[in-house]
Amino acid sequence: MAQVSGRSPQLTLTALVPNGSAVKKDDILVEFDQTSQIDDAREAQSLLDQLQHQLEEKRAMVNSDSVKRLALIKEAESDLGKAELQLRKGPVLSELDKRRNEVRAAAARDRLASLRKSHEFRVKAEGASVRVLELKSDRQKVVVARLKSNINSLTIHAPHDGMAALESVFRSGSMGPPQVGDQVWPNQPIVRVFDPSAMVVEIQVNEPDVAALGSMARATVHLDAYPSVAFEANLESASPVATGGLESPVKSFLGRFRIAQRDPRLLPDLSASLEIEIPAAASRGKAAL
Repeated sequence: MAQVSGRSPQLTLTALVPNGSAVKKDDILVEFDQTSQIDDAREAQSLLDQLQHQLEEKRAMVNSDSVKRLALIKEAESDLGKAELQLRKGPVLSELDKRRNEVRAAAARDRLASLRKSHEFRVKAEGASVRVLELKSDRQKVVVARLKSNINSLTIHAPHDGMAALESVFRSGSMGPPQVGDQVWPNQPIVRVFDPSAMVVEIQVNEPDVAALGSMARATVHLDAYPSVAFEANLESASPVATGGLESPVKSFLGRFRIAQRDPRLLPDLSASLEIEIPAAASRGKAAL
């Protein structure tokens, strides 16, 4: 099943396995048109490249500005050290020079405090701006990954070995197998892969005949498409609860018989009838293969 998120859930078939063909595991069954998803992926990748480039430039600018501010702080620390050294010469200097040195030391001290405080605030602001670009880049990476996943999902592979059977879909005013170029919708079955060596028949048994579904029940299967052909089948499972329509008083039990033989004429959804072997009598009911 192709699970594609985003716009326009309608998909166009571009490749389809032939009906009734044998397939191996991982063989391509269905391909959908990838044009819009590829275009979206290219745009998303281009935007991601731009964001990553902006992020690299922002980090380089932040590092450069931080180095310049630290250099100014070191210069201010050096000036303050010189001013404090001049203050120690107070006893041998005139009162005027002493006052000048005190003013220089106070100015150097204020400048250093201002540079340190400014640097602290700038580091926080620059870190926030870098983080914003990182979050935008991470979000865009998720978008790119989702679009790439969509592209991969538009190619469906066989889950196991078997035979491919196309489902009937509504097309051109009637029911029929899908074809390349058809548009399909979500949850619409297109192809089924079944194991022809393990075919089963599902039947509905009326309540009076449920006693025929014993644990050792055997049956003879007749295909409506091949009246002269008969197959042997054994009971595989039987529903313990009867079900019926919403307004119908008639209820029936669901039974499943596994066909013992393998034959190329055994295909899914063929109509069949079963003759269940019981000692007293034979119960005959319609079934779908």
